[in-house]
Amino acid sequence: MKQSIETIHLYHTNDIHSHFENWPRISELLKERRARHEGAREACYVFDVGDHVDRSHPFTEGTEGKGNVMLLNDANYDAVTIGNNEGITMSKKALTSLYEEAEFDVILANLFDEDGSQPDWAIPYKIYTTDRGTKIGVIAATAEYKEFYNKLGWQIIEPRTELRRIAGSLVEKTDLLICLSHMGLPQDEQLAAECSAFDVIFGAHTHHLFEEGKLIGNTLLAATGKFGAFTGHVTIQFDTDAKEIIECSAKVYPTESLPVSEQVNRKVKTLMDAGIETMENPVFYNPTMLTKNLFGPSALAAFFGKALLAHTNADCALFNSGIFLEDLDEGWVTKRNLHSMLPHPINPCKITLNGTELEEIYKLSLNKEWPFIKIKGLGFRGDLMGAMLYEKIAMDKYGQIFIGKQQVQANKKYTLATLDMFTFGFFFPSLKHAEKEYYMPELIRDVVSSFGKQSVKE
Repeated sequence: MKQSIETIHLYHTNDIHSHFENWPRISELLKERRARHEGAREACYVFDVGDHVDRSHPFTEGTEGKGNVMLLNDANYDAVTIGNNEGITMSKKALTSLYEEAEFDVILANLFDEDGSQPDWAIPYKIYTTDRGTKIGVIAATAEYKEFYNKLGWQIIEPRTELRRIAGSLVEKTDLLICLSHMGLPQDEQLAAECSAFDVIFGAHTHHLFEEGKLIGNTLLAATGKFGAFTGHVTIQFDTDAKEIIECSAKVYPTESLPVSEQVNRKVKTLMDAGIETMENPVFYNPTMLTKNLFGPSALAAFFGKALLAHTNADCALFNSGIFLEDLDEGWVTKRNLHSMLPHPINPCKITLNGTELEEIYKLSLNKEWPFIKIKGLGFRGDLMGAMLYEKIAMDKYGQIFIGKQQVQANKKYTLATLDMFTFGFFFPSLKHAEKEYYMPELIRDVVSSFGKQSVKE
């Protein structure tokens, strides 16, 4: 190989979602490969493209995500960006402190504080220089969940515009330009078509997998699916004299095929156990066993319905029984109990509707097929939808809708408490554009926690 050709290795992960069962193998691969490449005097960089954190795992919940950062440190990552799980399932305070102990760069170009300033825990881009002087510009952006970020006290801007702007300013200062994109595949494809300056776009968010990459123009798209099932590897052959890419290729390594040592397994387990132990503090005393029922009303659902109304001060509530993954036992309830019962990063929401709209939602919820639907995404961490359940709203045998003892009037305004997953348009299309108030950063398990504490006081 010509002396002017430099080999550059780029490893990447995305959408791990705290699936730590795969982490020991991923970590060992990354550390072994870095040592191998550096021993051969080849450049090596490791990136994560967001949603490494997922509060559905007790280790992540117990450490407020800082356990995830410890794992990334240990695996010697060079840079990460955030996904929506880091960005909108954590409070502003928690996200601001998440990376305090990070030994890697957090790159993020499209998120700002309310005053428009860059958060001090992130940088919009970074230029890395290899030992042979090749300059690699890395820019990153995350999905634009404007309403949620605004509610949490952040300002988020349209990502592709900002990525193109920064790319334009870096193209003369760098030899290679890379994007860490937690925008989703359609946005990545648009970005590649709009901005040929990017040599590689590492993708995430939509959990897509490219086993050998995807080429759009001269831009290579690479992604590893979800949950750590694969680790990605892009290899670039770069001519340092001509300042051009000779070859750029992508591959993925199936995690299940990777070796792992017992030492690494023990190290990860020790971290996990320490994080989970923080969840054992008692929260409130539950005087009676509250059981769940996937396909109908239950004592647990009645308790949750009352908690949801108390938290939102809404007229009525609607939610699905599939959110309850465990019963709530009699006795002291710990954070771990609440997390096991309601692991979902789902926020409560209050929607304002007129009587006609409320009646439409109620009747739509009676769909007999819904309880058996398998749900993936939307923050839901269960399996089946389960029965649709109600609090303070019912339909009589004549088809008339009542809130308490009052019949719903067509033109009168009412407030409905529900789960944010029902406002995205998949089950109730009209709710996507309805007037609504999201309660953030509290999740539905926090609603139960607050209500349980208050019930004990009373």
